[in-house]
Amino acid sequence: MKIINKIVAKADGRTLPSSPIPTIAFLGDSVTQGCFEEFMSEERCSDTVFDQSSVYHNLLKQMLNHIYPKAAVSIINAGISGDNSTGGLSRLERDVLSRKPDLTVVCFALNDSTWGMNGLERYENNLRQIFQKLQEAGSEVIFMTPNMLGTRVLYTLKFPILRDFMETLAKIQNEGILDAYVDTARKVAKECSVPVCDVYAKWKKMASYGTDTTLLLCDGMNHPIRPMHWLFAHSLLETMFEAE
Repeated sequence: MKIINKIVAKADGRTLPSSPIPTIAFLGDSVTQGCFEEFMSEERCSDTVFDQSSVYHNLLKQMLNHIYPKAAVSIINAGISGDNSTGGLSRLERDVLSRKPDLTVVCFALNDSTWGMNGLERYENNLRQIFQKLQEAGSEVIFMTPNMLGTRVLYTLKFPILRDFMETLAKIQNEGILDAYVDTARKVAKECSVPVCDVYAKWKKMASYGTDTTLLLCDGMNHPIRPMHWLFAHSLLETMFEAE
């Protein structure tokens, strides 16, 4: 990808002062923002632990810093908890395009899947517009598929108030609804010539080999535990080097 060439140019000591700083934007939901465990606030509302140091794009930046220590890479975190492709499209100009990124990684599907099968067309149209607007603005694009959702309600659930929500997520996963959204995203990405970093396929492969993927999620819900963010980071690095 061109982003790698730009990072290499920035790492070249002879052009270091004159080469612009490569910028990578990440447009997505709570996983992209850096959300982990759920807890109950003093107002008795569900809240989330935010940990920017452990989120996948920070880990990717660390790896790039080791590979190209002379190249500064700017990261834009445009993830918002609870957001979906509709919200991402509406704030694309404000949060991403205005920053003129060299590469934008898009990751939406988890919250979109709560629309059910009837929401697939809306999701498809949103993604197509996001991809096209980014490409027209001169940004390279990668679509990254998400993690799996929890497949059952854990008996260790700390907050019973979240049980109904967990049952909904398990239904979305177990009935193939999230699978349909990911397949739709793959189709749109192919039509728009957008490389796919298929993390979801790796989660599904782990599940097929007997891994209890629910235990790889904070509270068994929808946010991957910290070590699993390395899977996203490594997969993105591979895509950046391999995609044409």
